[in-house]
Amino acid sequence: MSEQRRGVTLRFLAEPFDANVRGMMDAGKVLEWIDKAGYAAAVGWAGTYAVTGYVGNTHFVKPIRVGDLVVVQARVVFTGTTSMQIVCTVTSGDPRSGERVLNTQCILQFVAMDDGKPVPVPKFFPQDEWELEQHARAVELNAARRAIEADMRTQIYSEETEVCRETLRFLAAPTDVNWGGKVHGGYVMAWIDTAARIVAERWHAGPVSSVYAGGVRFYRPMFIGDLVEVDARLIHTGNTSMHVSISVRSGDPRTRELRETTHCTFVYCGVDAEGRKRPVPSWEPKFLGDIALDEHAKKVIELRRQLLRPLPRELPPDFE
Repeated sequence: MSEQRRGVTLRFLAEPFDANVRGMMDAGKVLEWIDKAGYAAAVGWAGTYAVTGYVGNTHFVKPIRVGDLVVVQARVVFTGTTSMQIVCTVTSGDPRSGERVLNTQCILQFVAMDDGKPVPVPKFFPQDEWELEQHARAVELNAARRAIEADMRTQIYSEETEVCRETLRFLAAPTDVNWGGKVHGGYVMAWIDTAARIVAERWHAGPVSSVYAGGVRFYRPMFIGDLVEVDARLIHTGNTSMHVSISVRSGDPRTRELRETTHCTFVYCGVDAEGRKRPVPSWEPKFLGDIALDEHAKKVIELRRQLLRPLPRELPPDFE
């Protein structure tokens, strides 16, 4: 085995203060756990500080409830020159029975850093059947990500819109940063989920459930005291689904010169009081910019369908 640690496993109970008002874990909370486990795996492999570059293809299969035993497994599956791709799998279940279900699985990319600059990482070589499969899947996801990001770069988010939209503004606090002095990527994803969920629940006029989080790209870091602006807008609706695009900007609050730090799309479905899916109001865009974003969402859905294999439904092998 390589001298580097190939992954980590975190185990803990889902606490009441982790839950939303309906007693479930929001996507943002789960993504926060995922980012922390991924970070631990990345620095264990690289032997140095690392920053989150990307989180993608996150399908939320089963909810996590208060009191569940949560197991977050993060394993290195692919390396570039300075980057590491890590598969993170979240499972949970009743701690009294020991049985667990798959909640989500996604891939994260971290970049090894030293003195503020990217540094080379040890080469990864798959050693078992699971690593070989996930290594190949990482290559597929890289191709899908490049195609989707190319289409994202052509989109214009016009202020001339009548879409359901929400903007949150606040200052980044000392409790939000990691030991490298930058705002933790997991906290950013929790903020994203909060803004996007408000949009989805306003549009649905009722409860929603997280379905998918994709293309969470981190462009630049945020620091203590930065003014943070999280802008979420509806861009597409299906029969039961709502696609919300989120952009995060930050900068010096004295100048209000904000730069984009993160951009992604979250998908929610409308649910009833028992958590069963139900139809959502259809959105018919009228402004040219809104029509273009609606078409962009449809194109991304098709790209994912063509380029990505379905999420594995079986539990991964135990890893320590």
